[in-house]
Amino acid sequence: MIIRSLKEIEKMVTGFGLKEKFKNINIEGVSTDSRQTKYGQLFIPLIGEKFNGHKFIGQAIEKGAVASLWNKDEPIPDIDFPFILVEDTLKALQILAKEYMGQLSTKVIGITGSNGKTSTKDILASLLSTKFKTQKTKGNFNNFIGLPLTILDLDEDTEMAVLEMGTDKFGEISLLTSIAKPDIAIITNIGEAHLDDLITKDNVAKAKLEILEGLAPDGLFVYYGDDPVLKRQVKNMEIKQKILTYGLEKSNDYQYELINADERGIAFKLKSPDEEEFFLPMLGKHNMHNAVAAIMVARYLGISYPLIRQGLNKVEKTGMRNELIQAQGFSILNDSYKSNPSSVLAALDTLYSMKEYGQKIVVLGDMLGIGKEEVELHKEIGRKIDPSQVDYLFTIGPLAEHISETAKANFGEDRVIICSSKGQVVERIKEIIKPNALILVKASRPLELEEVVYQLERELILTKDKVV
Repeated sequence: MIIRSLKEIEKMVTGFGLKEKFKNINIEGVSTDSRQTKYGQLFIPLIGEKFNGHKFIGQAIEKGAVASLWNKDEPIPDIDFPFILVEDTLKALQILAKEYMGQLSTKVIGITGSNGKTSTKDILASLLSTKFKTQKTKGNFNNFIGLPLTILDLDEDTEMAVLEMGTDKFGEISLLTSIAKPDIAIITNIGEAHLDDLITKDNVAKAKLEILEGLAPDGLFVYYGDDPVLKRQVKNMEIKQKILTYGLEKSNDYQYELINADERGIAFKLKSPDEEEFFLPMLGKHNMHNAVAAIMVARYLGISYPLIRQGLNKVEKTGMRNELIQAQGFSILNDSYKSNPSSVLAALDTLYSMKEYGQKIVVLGDMLGIGKEEVELHKEIGRKIDPSQVDYLFTIGPLAEHISETAKANFGEDRVIICSSKGQVVERIKEIIKPNALILVKASRPLELEEVVYQLERELILTKDKVV
């Protein structure tokens, strides 16, 4: 994490007002949440639509903050405490991260894309950690607040930083890449996410391609070469950095094919530039694409194939994304973090590949942020769910009702259940579930369907003879 004197911090953020007697105090790390502040940290109070972090300076000090940045327009508390005044604390946080990143010799890999960026980040970080000191974005810290906090949490001797970059509008990736200055940029794909603001997939691609604005002149750009929208946009750009593509099509630099996918993980074969076979203990054949993106970057950075195999076996996954939970007498495939048509179909495909279960139940909530065609996109999911692979379909949310509407034509009325609350989902599942069942739970983040997962885990015990 960042360790600097307040004198250095004041200079890095172009701040002012720090009293002379405080200038030699060192801070160790930063915090924007007074509840989570730790001893020795610099508190950076942010102003949001519904909160003002400056009001919680007392709590931050109680937790151990030794100094604070402070918006110059906010009243300064009448206490003997180190304050560094800035024009805007959010911009100061971003500037501080950019300055700190510039002082490190860390190599940065930036990852964006509509789907798969978190899994790609997790896999790549595991591969790189076999040879280098590596840190990665924690959880979902991938936006204009999270990315600076991730950077400021990097140790000075970190050799590789794998940073996830998220966006839902133009200009956000541009900001993030200007802070992180990646040496390598990866775009995993272009999907239906973020269409409320960006309207078209071409615009989504343009927003993701902003990552190249901060890419080092001698850097590497990696992207999924089978994505037609991405290919079209890249062809229209003048990119001077080295480019490598991956995909199933022969035109890609890295070409590969699936060998097998089941509940243990996925086996796949790299066909070019080398012939190598790999096994990844993660669910879903879509993770083959994420793994190959990670492998090609690892190879570019000098990781051997034996070390790559070692790294693939030790991936630490971010939660609520294709997470298989072994409950009491049944299992839950928790994919409740986000949802869009591509990721739903991938999750269903994963469910279909898991043959060891006696009953399969699917719980789908609204897919949000997918644009003006949202109703038809939900209906299309309902048409595509395979009734021979799924015993019961539950939906929750007004948009997800359209999934049920079209699914009933294939399933019949009795196997499609529309619920008005998460509690109702749990109670209805209790009525029909059998031992050795597998339940897929998936929806967009605002629906918080992980609550269904947690409730089922807590309340349901299945034995061979009965449901408890």
